[in-house]
Amino acid sequence: MANVMVMVQGWLVTYRYTFAPNPHWSSLYAPGPEIQKYLQGVAEKFGATRFIKTQHQVVGCVWNAESKKWTIRVQKTDSGEIFNEAVDVVIAARGQLNEVSWPEVPGLDKYGGKLLHSAEWDEGYDFRNKRVGVIGNGSSSIQIVPSLQPLEDVKMTVFMRSPTWISGSFGDAAMSALGLDPTHSKFTPEQREALASDPKGYLRMRKVIEDGGNLIHDSTIPDTEMQKRLTGEFTQSMKEKLAKKPELLNAIIPTFAPGCRRLTPGKGYLEALCQDNVDVVTETITEVTETGVKLADGREVEVDALVCATGFKTSAPPSFEVVGKGGLTLAQRWTPHPESYMSVMVDGFPNYLMMFGPNSAIGFGSLTKILESQCDYCVKVLRKLQKEDYATIEPKPERVRDFQQYVGAYFSKTVYLDKCKSWYRSEGGKGNWIIGLWPGSTLHALDAWMSPRWEDFNYESVDPTGNRLRWLGNGWSVTQTAGDLSWYINPDEVDWPAVGKPEEGARFKARPWTH
Repeated sequence: MANVMVMVQGWLVTYRYTFAPNPHWSSLYAPGPEIQKYLQGVAEKFGATRFIKTQHQVVGCVWNAESKKWTIRVQKTDSGEIFNEAVDVVIAARGQLNEVSWPEVPGLDKYGGKLLHSAEWDEGYDFRNKRVGVIGNGSSSIQIVPSLQPLEDVKMTVFMRSPTWISGSFGDAAMSALGLDPTHSKFTPEQREALASDPKGYLRMRKVIEDGGNLIHDSTIPDTEMQKRLTGEFTQSMKEKLAKKPELLNAIIPTFAPGCRRLTPGKGYLEALCQDNVDVVTETITEVTETGVKLADGREVEVDALVCATGFKTSAPPSFEVVGKGGLTLAQRWTPHPESYMSVMVDGFPNYLMMFGPNSAIGFGSLTKILESQCDYCVKVLRKLQKEDYATIEPKPERVRDFQQYVGAYFSKTVYLDKCKSWYRSEGGKGNWIIGLWPGSTLHALDAWMSPRWEDFNYESVDPTGNRLRWLGNGWSVTQTAGDLSWYINPDEVDWPAVGKPEEGARFKARPWTH
């Protein structure tokens, strides 16, 4: 299983569905196993597990223009058996952070010690009394280093080639606003019980955290007051935490703006780098040998275990081949970089929907809510196909071009194209095109996906004559034979209008109603 890291911690707001609140988290930064247990519980509670087939690996996906269906080629990983499945619609919910990226260093395959990747963790390996090398200075390394550094008789070397901003803990302001001590992020049993028994108090906590994440979007624009303030605060904080090893300041504190790379709280990371059992190496790695790492200056650092905290191939198409109309593969369509319509579809690939596709992530805010909204969008597309009797739906090429023009124009005015390497960017993090992030704020994305622009798509009707109103059927509704004959007066079904002047009410002002 990819993307499994035993010591990972996540800011709980990021891993909580809006429809499945959980007041029982043990900490504001919940540990990985607890997050996994929550997600498993949600899947079971809402019946999703009955549709999930494990030990089934997709190895190919081909569009059949004649049948107007996708043929999915699947391999059973336990037996090796391969079979085909014909489907009307494919939803590629494989995410952006799933295909492991190993460092491109000669000799990696010859290393004789324990080789690990942050996304393919060996929970059984004992790091105690070991010489441990960690390659990387990004989000994974920032969590791994402070977890391994305190272990018994560990000698650690951290190899980093790029500086990165280490922010304060995202939840500190929220904890303070709630009257809690931000230095103690764990919730006591009494606090958890209080949240569980006080829905209004729990909602207030959720809103404080969500508001804080959405408010910080202004920092993505250069020279704003928030951008300047964060730069100053982060710089001062990092200097204080690196006081024991001031020689690390130039290696770690960036010259690019905060937010250009993924901003990471990094609780305990800088403190760990300053410990006596940790060496920081900024020299370029030229080769991995059987016993360790060779550097450009000729030195060789011997290690018993080498951890590659080098992330994922975010600009790559699926590892299996996806073949659309006219034999065009998704890899070909996404050359030189991935493109999409509104992050969820791509021209040339009818009935192919994506969740967490190109330009889906956000710099600040709740990614889980982003995925919820994309899922809602996909459901609306499926309903249109079903209700209106369409065989296919596909975005118009000109609308894909329009979206790409918008993406380019938006990011040209942000910090994301500052001088940094980031998984947000094309060409393995070095390109000048942002492929990872939505071109706007979280709230902007929710508004954009709320109501699909159906005029932006091309359709093929199921009806051989091309009659696009065949869906009207025989003039009868299924509710007349299998439903409630007067469903429209049930209180839950009535759209109750506001009395007086609705435009002056709190609900009207809380969110956009033009959609």
